Amino acid sequence: MDAPDLLAARDAAVAAGLRVALVEQPYRVAGRRAPDRAPALDAAWIAVVKALRADAPGVPLIVGGRSSGARVACRTSGAVGAAGVLCLAFPMTGRPRRDGSPTPSRLPELDGVDVPALVVQGDRDPFGVPPPAPGRDVVVVAGDHSLRRAAGDVGAATATWLRRVAPAA
Repeated sequence: MDAPDLLAARDAAVAAGLRVALVEQPYRVAGRRAPDRAPALDAAWIAVVKALRADAPGVPLIVGGRSSGARVACRTSGAVGAAGVLCLAFPMTGRPRRDGSPTPSRLPELDGVDVPALVVQGDRDPFGVPPPAPGRDVVVVAGDHSLRRAAGDVGAATATWLRRVAPAA
């Protein structure tokens, strides 16, 4: 939750007048390094968003995350009624399997988003860079999957996108 790119996106949202909640992934809270399976991550995310929405009924919701969290935000955006999705370092593929074969593309998760989306991706991200699509902006910045050195660019891209998708903020 202290990743520089995530904090830059948070700061851009706060500067735009949005309320922001940072959510720790359940596996991280439990002290594990590997994420849970998608159904468990998604169920936990939906429960957290439901609790957050109880405090702000009727307020448009923009969900997002970095890497695995971006995938969760995409998969659950419809279920939580999101008005937009922010993806930092969306992993198009996973690490190669032990036998060296590639993992399936995760583009269908991103393509399943039916609201405006922003993807900010490093130009040297080993997990790939998704293509732009209708309703999806892709901003490629100098950096790898961590986006550590691109925090300023992440913040600027987020601020620009938020002015378009959340102009009343």
